[in-house]
Amino acid sequence: MKEQQGFTLWFTGMSGAGKTTLAREVVQALKERGVTKIELLDGDVIRTNLSKGLGFSKEDRDTNIRRIGWVCEVLTRNDVVAVASAISPYQAVRDEVREKVGDFVEVYVKCPVEVLIDRDVKGLYAKALAGEIENFTGISDPYEEPTEPEVVVETDTESVEESVTKILRKLEDLKYIAEVKDQPKPYSEEDEALMEKRLRALGYL
Repeated sequence: MKEQQGFTLWFTGMSGAGKTTLAREVVQALKERGVTKIELLDGDVIRTNLSKGLGFSKEDRDTNIRRIGWVCEVLTRNDVVAVASAISPYQAVRDEVREKVGDFVEVYVKCPVEVLIDRDVKGLYAKALAGEIENFTGISDPYEEPTEPEVVVETDTESVEESVTKILRKLEDLKYIAEVKDQPKPYSEEDEALMEKRLRALGYL
């Protein structure tokens, strides 16, 4: 029996939506659950290493995603959990990666562009709106929303904890990770009954 099954958890969404934050939190949560072989592939890091020299034309973007997808395919095949965080704006190349990887779970990190512009942590949207950045996803270049993602998280209305919980539950449902059993109660039923009796006597219940 395998110690661990490999799969790819693919975070897609526009710049600033929260992909990297959620990916890191999920990686930590999976490690706490005993997942020992796990790799985080962040889009920004990949571009400075594996995809150095690529631009932001559609062809270069697709090449970048195919490279990340190939790494995920190899890791997944070798029973490693690959967690990829990349804008990956085009549906066709995401579908291509899904087909090659096989065990592929797509997480759409959804956030309205108005919120992203307002949030604009890196100042990228302001530059794109001013025409200083070309081919910027969501402004001068399209983002094609996933048609059938396994998980949709909405970071404008959900907390990080809520989104992470939603992702972990889907992984449980898909049998990629074991379901966490109910934690034991800190008090016995006898203790609870005694505390309830005391609270009633004090007029709190």
